[in-house]
Amino acid sequence: MTDSPLRLLLDFDARSQRDQDQPPAFLHRRDRKFALTCAEQGQAPNARRWLEHMAHLSGPGSKAGAGQKTLRRWRRINTGFAFGGAVFGCLTMLGLLFYEGGQRINITVILAFVALQLLLALFTTAQSLVGWQPWRWLLRRLASERNSETTSRLQPMLMARAAHLGGISFAATGVLTLLLMVVVQDLAFGWSTTLDTGASGYHQLLTALAAPWAALWPELWPAAVPDLALVEATRFFRAGAGAGADTIAPDRWGHWWPFVTMLWISWVLVPRLLLFLASILLLRHKARQLLTNHPGMHALLYRMETPTLDTGNHHNDAADLPDTDTLISLQPLPDSNLLLCWAGAGDPALPQTLVGEHTQLFRAGGRASLAEDQTALADIANQLAASPEPAVVVITRSWEPPTGELEDFLASARELWPTGARVALVPLSLDSEREPEPHQLSQWLRFADRLDPGFASVSAPRLHWRDPHADLLPEPGFEPGTESRKLP
Repeated sequence: MTDSPLRLLLDFDARSQRDQDQPPAFLHRRDRKFALTCAEQGQAPNARRWLEHMAHLSGPGSKAGAGQKTLRRWRRINTGFAFGGAVFGCLTMLGLLFYEGGQRINITVILAFVALQLLLALFTTAQSLVGWQPWRWLLRRLASERNSETTSRLQPMLMARAAHLGGISFAATGVLTLLLMVVVQDLAFGWSTTLDTGASGYHQLLTALAAPWAALWPELWPAAVPDLALVEATRFFRAGAGAGADTIAPDRWGHWWPFVTMLWISWVLVPRLLLFLASILLLRHKARQLLTNHPGMHALLYRMETPTLDTGNHHNDAADLPDTDTLISLQPLPDSNLLLCWAGAGDPALPQTLVGEHTQLFRAGGRASLAEDQTALADIANQLAASPEPAVVVITRSWEPPTGELEDFLASARELWPTGARVALVPLSLDSEREPEPHQLSQWLRFADRLDPGFASVSAPRLHWRDPHADLLPEPGFEPGTESRKLP
């Protein structure tokens, strides 16, 4: 296992994604055991040892992880950039050194091109620092699989490293092409500009550009720093091509090549090398930072530090839902003028379809005292005694589960009320004009099933007024002639 932070991060990210398919209890036991083993061996558990342990558990012949695939893909990208940079460096230098016999190679054009290369190198580093990815479209074409969030956050610096590697190849092949052209051809340099610039000002500019190698190696290559006489002698104008050219020796035109070589090396090749090294250091720092803050690392540390609780039960019943089926269904509302509002249900107003001219309203439960409950039971019993088909409509709140208090109240009612008396539970929703939801009715059906289907039932009558002449067809979900709907 390598100590490279980038390789470590990619392997850890790939392993964390694979662990997402494993049960949490298994991961906790596995990683806790690894931490205890490290403690016995006197080693501190870390990401590298954990990955080695995972590789050991996987055994030989395990497939290459996504981290290795990512690294191989970026090696191909780096190779492509290096090859492309080498080709373009050679062609670019040939283009810069191309000239016809009657003209000169303009040093000003070479200076402008060197400045452009330096700006591109600085721009590449800046875009990686701010996280901008102008090459995203290229990476999407090259990547066969979708990158993880960790890999996506690394892409700006990985692409900057590839771009700098291509820039190094560009600069290296460019200077090699220059030296080759110096050997095989007589290059005639000169300088020209439309601006009204004197030779002394141009010489000061060249002296400033040559300061790095003039300060480091003043005696090594003095010809690499052009003097004022050479600058004054090699200025040319295209309109007067050939004029004045005979006044200086032909070899003076070629004295510029040491300066051009050092200019290319110092301001194109060396900056690319330095920025390439900087991109590697920034990439390693970014990889360490992402590994430390990786969500999988926090989960791994928690699993390694906390003990596991093994109950011996390997069955996880978290996904098992309770049986909500009932054997009873909604029943039609009985013909009764006795209405009992339980625990404040029906406040502030009952639906008009439940209240008639002869309706007798009772209240019990909730804030009512036990004495008031007993009074309601006794009054209803008196009314039921004179009824040939004794029935009571009990209004409840559909969103509240049935309580033991209501169950005790109905148990007392069954003992006190006449034999054969029936109770119809009518759960009301928050909007008293709308029918309650099916899952709210289900809990009341199960409650009535526990009591006694022959004594208690659940009804969901129509609670809004309907024009009887508007439509003779029943609404969906309602049983014809029963005024109650079916549960889905």
